[in-house]
Amino acid sequence: MIIFGTKGYLYQLAILTLVCGHCGNPSAHTLRKRVTKFTLFFVPLFPVSTKFATQCTFCGMEQRVAKEQAEQLQVQAAGGQAPGQAYSQPQQGQRQPHQH
Repeated sequence: MIIFGTKGYLYQLAILTLVCGHCGNPSAHTLRKRVTKFTLFFVPLFPVSTKFATQCTFCGMEQRVAKEQAEQLQVQAAGGQAPGQAYSQPQQGQRQPHQH
């Protein structure tokens, strides 16, 4: 007898402050990754599917996001810059570095 199936794993990747598309409140949103893995004899072997979503902590609304968007949100939450961005525009009173 062979016992097989799937098991889901939920990972919290980041917490961001965003404006909710459902309730319209600027609130904390959790960025989550849900991985479903194939199991054989209760041992997880390989991922079958991976999905990303954000969830509003104010109203509970969950919205699926693409992998690329999830990666950008993770970079944003870490306070870094997204790949491809040299640097942000200087704020008023700050000077931009001079290049020769």
